[in-house]
Amino acid sequence: MAPRLSVVVPIYNVERYLRECLDSIAAQTFEDFECVLVDDGSTDDGPVIAKEYAARDRRFRLVQQENKGLGAARNTGWRHLTPGTEYLAFVDSDDTLPAHAYQLMISTLDETGSDFCTGNALRLRTTGLTPSHGHRRAFRETRLRTHVSELPALVTDRTAWNKVYRRSFFDTAGILYPEGILYEDAPVSVPHHFLAERVDVLSEPVYHWRVREDGNLSITQKKTDPRGLVDRVRSMELVREWLLARPEPVFADHLSAYDRNCLVEEIPMFFWSVPDGDRAYREAYQQHVSRLLTAIGPQRIAGLSSQLRLKYRLTLADRMHRFVAVQRLHRLARRTRQAAARG
Repeated sequence: MAPRLSVVVPIYNVERYLRECLDSIAAQTFEDFECVLVDDGSTDDGPVIAKEYAARDRRFRLVQQENKGLGAARNTGWRHLTPGTEYLAFVDSDDTLPAHAYQLMISTLDETGSDFCTGNALRLRTTGLTPSHGHRRAFRETRLRTHVSELPALVTDRTAWNKVYRRSFFDTAGILYPEGILYEDAPVSVPHHFLAERVDVLSEPVYHWRVREDGNLSITQKKTDPRGLVDRVRSMELVREWLLARPEPVFADHLSAYDRNCLVEEIPMFFWSVPDGDRAYREAYQQHVSRLLTAIGPQRIAGLSSQLRLKYRLTLADRMHRFVAVQRLHRLARRTRQAAARG
């Protein structure tokens, strides 16, 4: 008989954190699961650790492949699931979960019948757990059987690992993780929010998202890496392309909402890194963000605040020296306000 829950854990050179991750999965109060470990061509002892868990706990099993990246590893795990499992979840191998996470999400889904459940997250540091700024707005309160059209902040819920999917919904949606790019979560998570009939949103934290403090930075910690910027822009474009391809009229409204989120929240994340970035980073910002802005169109930009309009005009005009000067002034003003608030 198939277990009720399948958990996919891609593994690539994370031996320092892997035991803590797998221990947190093994300790779940919801015990009826399988855990598919996907070794994505690791060059450290991570596969050795994975084999240990598979040998002593029948719920764990290991699949190995040449290095293809996180998206490809998740897709491989999905292809190796036991047929007939009811629910599906993903975990990154340097993170952990509270012991009740899957019990809480699955019992909620059993009660509501929603397509998937998504929960709050905490940042995991050596000093302890702190709230995740990126999850603050969407998970301020628990909302059952809701939808992104009712709770627009859910468009910021881009991560793969704070969710339990109803397996039938995930399989029918037919959206797999893009391969060969970073920031592969959003082109799956955001369309799922638009496709779902109902989603359960939990304010209680269900995931501990690690901040690496050993010098081996995670993707999201590499703020001035040009590849990260290029791939994040491409991630936004993939979501837009999916929305544009949908024939249903309601998806035009979804595209409008998504474009506004890109302009107001997601692209501005790059602003703070541009003054610190080297020439390659600034050139990547100008080229790739300009392409995205052109696709979104001038009408959307015209409705923004004067500050955003200025920065986007400078970007499109390739006046990066002026952009950097404006952003440094913005940074100084923000620090001054923060200092004043602290007295």
